[in-house]
Amino acid sequence: MADVFGEVAASYDDARPGYPPALAGSILAYHGRTPSRLVEVGAGTGLATRALLAVGAPMTCVEPDPRMATVLAARFPAVEVVPVRFEAWPPPPGGVPVLACAMAWHWLDPATRCARACDALAPGGTLAVLAHCYDYVDPAQGAAIRAAFESADPVGQADRPDGWFGAEITASGLFTDVRTESFRRDEPLSTAAYQRLVSTFSPQLRRPPALRERVLAAVGATVDGFGGTVTLDLRTTLVLARRPG
Repeated sequence: MADVFGEVAASYDDARPGYPPALAGSILAYHGRTPSRLVEVGAGTGLATRALLAVGAPMTCVEPDPRMATVLAARFPAVEVVPVRFEAWPPPPGGVPVLACAMAWHWLDPATRCARACDALAPGGTLAVLAHCYDYVDPAQGAAIRAAFESADPVGQADRPDGWFGAEITASGLFTDVRTESFRRDEPLSTAAYQRLVSTFSPQLRRPPALRERVLAAVGATVDGFGGTVTLDLRTTLVLARRPG
């Protein structure tokens, strides 16, 4: 499933919201200095790459989908792009100072992702895992949109709680000084922009084409009913952890 996003590589960067600029400062403050390199796992088309470049370190991006990797390399020519899965990527001898993963931790092998991340880091290195959680500022809008999804596709999609990966990283016992930071902002979207966003979500990409169209029509009609705008409550969770020295 991690490779399915290549289908929407051309529109992914425009449809998905970016990341708070403050992320870079949080990573720098936690790490304690500008790292000699930052590796981003599952970089996609570079939405988080743009924010992570502000850390000031040379970057390597590991992205398994060649279509996403092509867009990423074109947008960030100074970034080294490695088109392989994280599980097949050999970290350099001694490890890397900072390893980041944005909206891709759940695509890594759950049996090995914590151990692989720890092994990829240098002693004392920083792990930074981040993800968005989408909700709605107006509960009535949220209820109506959820009802629209269900009317078109009654098969429910379970959402993970905010920052679920922090509990996993802590429970692994491989890291110390695990910290969580949260950022939030209101994100108003037009009907068309919301439909583009939905088109990039994995549950939508799993649906057959006819069902995709029904879902988009249902949510589009609902947002039109609000006057053509829905405001997302966009929450971003950043979990920072350290490999013991």
